[in-house]
Amino acid sequence: MAISKKELEFNINDDQMRLKITTLERELSKIAEGGGKKRLEKLHESGKLSARERIDLLLDPSTERFEVGAIAGYGMYKEHGGCPSAGVVVVIGFISGKQCIVVANDATVKAGAWFPITAKKNLRAQEIAMENKLPIIYLVDSAGVFLPMQDEIFPDKEHFGRMFRNNAIMSSMGIVQIAAVMGSCVAGGAYLPIMSDESLIVNKTGTIFLAGSYLVKAAIGESIDNETLGGAKTHTEISGVCDYKTENDQECLATIRDLVDKIGHPEIAGFDRKESVLPKKPLKDIYGIMPVDRTKQYDTKELLRAFVDGSEFTEYKADYGKSIICAYTRIDGWSVGIVANQREIIKSAKGEMQFGGVIYSDSADKAARFIMNCNQKNIPLVFLQDVTGFMVGSKSEHGGIIKDGAKMVNAMANSVVPKFTVITGNSYGAGNYAMCGKAYDPRLIVAWPTAEIAVMSGASAAKVILQIEVASLKAKGEEITPEREKELYDSIKDRYDEQISPYYAASRLWVDAIINPADTRKVISLGIEMANHKKAEKPYNVGVIQT
Repeated sequence: MAISKKELEFNINDDQMRLKITTLERELSKIAEGGGKKRLEKLHESGKLSARERIDLLLDPSTERFEVGAIAGYGMYKEHGGCPSAGVVVVIGFISGKQCIVVANDATVKAGAWFPITAKKNLRAQEIAMENKLPIIYLVDSAGVFLPMQDEIFPDKEHFGRMFRNNAIMSSMGIVQIAAVMGSCVAGGAYLPIMSDESLIVNKTGTIFLAGSYLVKAAIGESIDNETLGGAKTHTEISGVCDYKTENDQECLATIRDLVDKIGHPEIAGFDRKESVLPKKPLKDIYGIMPVDRTKQYDTKELLRAFVDGSEFTEYKADYGKSIICAYTRIDGWSVGIVANQREIIKSAKGEMQFGGVIYSDSADKAARFIMNCNQKNIPLVFLQDVTGFMVGSKSEHGGIIKDGAKMVNAMANSVVPKFTVITGNSYGAGNYAMCGKAYDPRLIVAWPTAEIAVMSGASAAKVILQIEVASLKAKGEEITPEREKELYDSIKDRYDEQISPYYAASRLWVDAIINPADTRKVISLGIEMANHKKAEKPYNVGVIQT
């Protein structure tokens, strides 16, 4: 039996997606090794567990978890030997049945020293805790600021010091903070345990001090060893800095589990949930639906049917503003409002052909109204981005595309229900903003391996930049042959393509993770469960909107 063209394309897409997922899994496996096997062996010899081993022991077995920023630092700081996972592991998971966020320094990476991306990742973890009123557990094992880059991590607003400001703010918000000193806790970082609600320290391996023994000797001439200066006995019997002394990592983690077990249950935000129903389509059908070629069209509704409950949704204004799909549905039982870019070429209400992935005035208007409705009904929002931007040209400008786009951005930015963003394909220009990009505070933002994030596509950007460079070279009297022009174009496009890769975005924490598309349901469900810990602090109000 002959295979149809559609089936052939599905199989090609499926193969390519599986290759991308294999690449992702391979890179994550390398990242999980941290500073390498030799450093891990050295850590074990000192009686300590690795950051990931500690988290595995701390979290409830066989429960869902989500790692934030595993790819942070990817390909960065090569001149300093790299910084896998930014030197800190951050996981949202369950401890004694309660959802928490865990932040664990990886001492195999430069002794857990803080690079600029480390600070950014720690602040992201605290942001998640504050937005969702999640208990936060710090497993401290860090040599402090990475001194060769101190100017990029120490003094600015979003640098190292912001962490301690957040400790104070979270305490005032009633967010539980528990710090376990399981290794070094030096200099400014020494404030973390005492600014947390409760602190633990591991005997003989945990130390806390503003300055270590060598610096103390240099500064004031006092000779003292680190254990006497700031070890477990000192801080539980003399200074009173720590509340619990434990004999090893295992006892420390067991004590944390016991402390979390006693935390009272929070008031919930009241998001609606029913029994979860799997999609009628297999989850991995997503692989074959997403085109390998990012310029190709496809029906976004097919994607929705592959991961929403029962493959069913109620579409809002189905025949109006068709380049954006707005729909009520459920994901793992949770009620959600979906805002998704339609990637098919479609006819508008006026019979005009509209490009897939482009936001038109009617679509922006529809999405704004839908977002307002979800806020009115206390329904979390899920944005599926595969967007090339807003429609350009005189017709769009005269029709008020900027005004309608601003209306959508306003409605989305002021949303008080939690927002979650999944970048499935293109995320270009102002489309990234309108569809709840990182700047608009999604509770979680993740990308599929097919994602591309930039002002415009690599090909389009290369053409624009090429024109500028060629004009500049000609102005200097250089003759540009077609061969030289192609060489310039390829060089520009290669550089730009590297920057639009999801790995480039994830390494800089523009997205929280690159995920297997089949895990989309799980990630959104875990995110809504997290968001359900905290009610909106203010009523929904969009302010002034031009109509």
